[in-house]
Amino acid sequence: MPPRPLAYLTRKECFSACHRLHSPFLSDEDNRQVYGKCNNPNGHGHNYTVEITVRGPVDPKTGMVINITDLKEYMDHAIMKKLDHLNLDKDVPYFKNLPSTTENVAIFIWDSLKLIMKSPELLYEIKIYETDKNSVVYRGEKHETGHHHHQEAPKNVRPTASSETSSNLSSDSDS
Repeated sequence: MPPRPLAYLTRKECFSACHRLHSPFLSDEDNRQVYGKCNNPNGHGHNYTVEITVRGPVDPKTGMVINITDLKEYMDHAIMKKLDHLNLDKDVPYFKNLPSTTENVAIFIWDSLKLIMKSPELLYEIKIYETDKNSVVYRGEKHETGHHHHQEAPKNVRPTASSETSSNLSSDSDS
């Protein structure tokens, strides 16, 4: 049997939620410094756009990687019913002791989909647009601890206080 064509299918959904960026692992002062205005005790909201991409062989009988109706139902269960119009920090137990950054929201959606999909191996990518300027992509990859791949700042450039703060901000800011 010849190899089947491999295709990527993406479905988009939008949800609204509020949150406060605050880590239980940081002091109040460090939280204010790291998250800036996004650490406001009253929180703030977003209209998130999520794209879920599946990847797999095209079934010769159906012509599909996955039935789009099934993908829609999975997304409704993992995203809309668990996150839409909720306070992520107060209404979603996953975020009780975890900062509700867009990175962590993407991981939450990935893990939720993996649990309910009939063929979870097809899940390829979660892409969340928090604003029209900021997005996060998660593909289920894990980083081995002890391997630091972080880039050093150029030696002749001294960051200003504002650039230090903005470089530490989560993807939650509109910058």
